[in-house]
Amino acid sequence: MDKKRTAVIGIDGAPYRLMNDLSDKDVMPNFKELQKNGSFFKMQSSIPELSSVSWSSIITGNNPGIHGIFGFTDFIEGTYSLCFPNFLNLKSKAFWQRDSRKYIIINVPSTYPAQEINGFLVSGFVALDLDKAVYPSRFVSTLKKLGYRIDVDAQKGHESKPLFLKDLFETHKNRIKTYRYFWDKAGIDWDVFMFVFTGSDRLGHFLWDAYEDPNHEYHSEFLRYFELIDEEIGYIKSKLREDDALIMLSDHGMESVKTNVNINRYLTEEGFCSLDKDPKKNYNNVREGTKAFALDPARIYLHKKDRFPRGHIKTNEEVKLKEELIDSFSRLKMNGMPVIKKIFDKEEIYHGSYVEKAPDLILLPNSGFNLKGSVFKKEIFDKDIFTGKHTQEDAFLYVRGEADLPDNLNVEHVMNLIIGRDSN
Repeated sequence: MDKKRTAVIGIDGAPYRLMNDLSDKDVMPNFKELQKNGSFFKMQSSIPELSSVSWSSIITGNNPGIHGIFGFTDFIEGTYSLCFPNFLNLKSKAFWQRDSRKYIIINVPSTYPAQEINGFLVSGFVALDLDKAVYPSRFVSTLKKLGYRIDVDAQKGHESKPLFLKDLFETHKNRIKTYRYFWDKAGIDWDVFMFVFTGSDRLGHFLWDAYEDPNHEYHSEFLRYFELIDEEIGYIKSKLREDDALIMLSDHGMESVKTNVNINRYLTEEGFCSLDKDPKKNYNNVREGTKAFALDPARIYLHKKDRFPRGHIKTNEEVKLKEELIDSFSRLKMNGMPVIKKIFDKEEIYHGSYVEKAPDLILLPNSGFNLKGSVFKKEIFDKDIFTGKHTQEDAFLYVRGEADLPDNLNVEHVMNLIIGRDSN
């Protein structure tokens, strides 16, 4: 008797409404067919709605207070210097580290450097070196022969949209060759196969306007990318056995950018933050007397005496300062529109051993407002090349067959679906 297996397909940055729309318009007919015999949910992302945080929650089943990842960057303890947390900093075990089943894990973000696995893993972004992104290392040469790329060259998106699209489709083509090889030719009798499309996120950031505007010169290219994803959904469906489980999901949603909102500039104008302007110093520009400052995208840190070298906020001053900040952010508007939808205290949304390392407040924006943490901006509102931004409440989850899931479905609930399968 064939063992029960689970296939997991990730589509980074693909919102629930996009998947519904492309299904309805027959851009994704294979996904549309699967919807008829499955459960399709809107799902909440992590807070903040960053891929590094969300995928860490997906693969561990835990919130950041337990797994310890609060963003792509964090402060080195006791300093203003930044570090870039990676898979070694994850404080919870990924699901493939918890039992003896065989796993193939391809392109899952924030899994670099690759660690020991019973099966095969190649890390997703941010991965700096392919040789360190692969376990076991004997598969590095195989990946190179397949033309595997760690990521799309995002710099091309800043230089030329045609060059970016060419690179996007080339990267996709070689990713497909790779996952198909490991599906049934690599000699790994897997129990769980997980593969993530990340080009969808890159496409959304650079060309979300191309999706929303049918007359955009790259509208057809945007749809074509999702047509290609749908072809692979169809291929995987055709390879599944009757009793195999199929899970599809995104880590966050995407929407149009109205404007960037530079939070540290706002804090400066409101009198909470004072910064020097040395580009080499980054957050070491934070001056004495600063009460609070922001780290991307909208993580607010009180300038605490026991946390930062020039910090002066005492424990008994924290509640009052938080109230002042909440009042200030509640008044932040552009053309009469409130920028901030909700302000979370870390104790509201995080629990676990690492809550004290979390930002003190986390801002969730209203639609269209892209919150930023740069320390060098001169204006509160500005724009850049990106036309798409992450959303927190519009990720999606699909499960083949019936699924009994909580009403407050979020990325932390996914892992139990994956590991809930018996391997016998």
